Amino acid sequence: MSTEIPSLLSPEAVNELDRRLVQIVPDKRQLSFQQTEFYAFVHFTVNTYTDKEWGDGTEPESIFFPDKFDADQWVDAVKAAGMKGLILTCKHHDGFCLWPSRYTEHTVANSPFRGGKGDIVREVSEACQKGGIRFGIYLSPWDRNNENYGHGDAYNDFFVNQLTELLTNYGSIFSVWFDGACGEGKNGKKQDYDWARYYELIRRLQPEACISVCGPDIRWCGNEAGHTRPSEWSVVPARLRDTEKVASESQQADDTAFRQREFNSQDLDLGSRGVLVCEENLIWYPAEVNTSIRPGWFYHESEDGKVRSLDELLHIYYNSVGGNAMFLLNIPPAKDGRFHENDVKRLKEVGSRLEKTFSNNLLREAVLKADSWEEGCGIDGIREDTYDAFYKTRDGVRTAEITVCFSKPTKVSHVVLKENILLSQRIEKFQIRTESGALLYEGTTVGYKKIAKFPETEVTQLHICICDSRLCPTLSFVGIY
Repeated sequence: MSTEIPSLLSPEAVNELDRRLVQIVPDKRQLSFQQTEFYAFVHFTVNTYTDKEWGDGTEPESIFFPDKFDADQWVDAVKAAGMKGLILTCKHHDGFCLWPSRYTEHTVANSPFRGGKGDIVREVSEACQKGGIRFGIYLSPWDRNNENYGHGDAYNDFFVNQLTELLTNYGSIFSVWFDGACGEGKNGKKQDYDWARYYELIRRLQPEACISVCGPDIRWCGNEAGHTRPSEWSVVPARLRDTEKVASESQQADDTAFRQREFNSQDLDLGSRGVLVCEENLIWYPAEVNTSIRPGWFYHESEDGKVRSLDELLHIYYNSVGGNAMFLLNIPPAKDGRFHENDVKRLKEVGSRLEKTFSNNLLREAVLKADSWEEGCGIDGIREDTYDAFYKTRDGVRTAEITVCFSKPTKVSHVVLKENILLSQRIEKFQIRTESGALLYEGTTVGYKKIAKFPETEVTQLHICICDSRLCPTLSFVGIY
């Protein structure tokens, strides 16, 4: 994907464009969310017991019986992978509630779980709090069980009541995840969702929560297969916020082609200068990559041997967390209410590999040099992973060369770059070279985090060359491993 400055623009026009673009920055909740980086999705409902991906709302509550349910086991497995949060499907399209909602009989309260006294949502939220990870909720706007679905305000009232229960009874919520599913209800009608009302309620009751996908804070990457863009921008046209809320773009059937569809070519470039030059309304809208550890989103015994490989999961991690996006990985509990041993094993392998790879930052003992900087923003600002100190050139100086000098020949294979996104996303192109000039890596965007991975190479110096940026580059952190 090209990130070249539009050729028809004068230098003055480019400066003005860049000044406009770098005014777009994350708010406090978006920054906190992106720092979560890697977190779990947990799909669990009556579908787990019917061996289906989508329920139709007619499933008897009596089939839901996770007799060995253990929320602590979920949290332990998630933490072992290096994840920092967990989002629970509190209600999927079948309408079955994992908490004893006052507004429907189709809940865990009418199941044999805990003798009808159980509350999955509460146990998971408490396990997350105890385990030190963040808790989020998924609530499907499409309810195939509720009689009011498709009846306008009556259903919106019902949905708001359920959302209120989840936002007020289960502690701090870091994510409210909507997928915009909008199929027909029992009456053959579709529902007109009152998104503005939902958003207002979330902002009022959980002001620190980000609203994801069908929401103003975090956007969908465009597929559910784990594919990522080569250049991911967080500064994008504001109209992208409404894409998933349009019924024609939303889930309407259990369609494999939808669940695994890849990008259209026109979607690859969402934020280059060439795309944004004619856009007047811009927003900070970072991408989330969501996929499942298995082929399905809910547990199927037939998929016990189809857990994604370690290499595949690491590939998605490097291209999502390491590509200016976030990684939401689904782990479906089995019928007994526990994660299957194969999934747990793979999660531990992921965490162990990431810990081994990124535990020792070789930059700590290296000597740093830079060809230019703005006063007060010198190169030593990249040593600590914080926005309190950072590297920056003067406005108008769009390139920079940073030299990392080691005291002895050193083997390297990963370089982590992070911009100071409190000053927006700026870097358009960069290279990493050896002391002899050999190219190790070439990339475009950096943003919150870029992981540059290349074959292990022994060097005495690394040259990080920022070839182009908006107005001027910033770096808040560099890690070498």
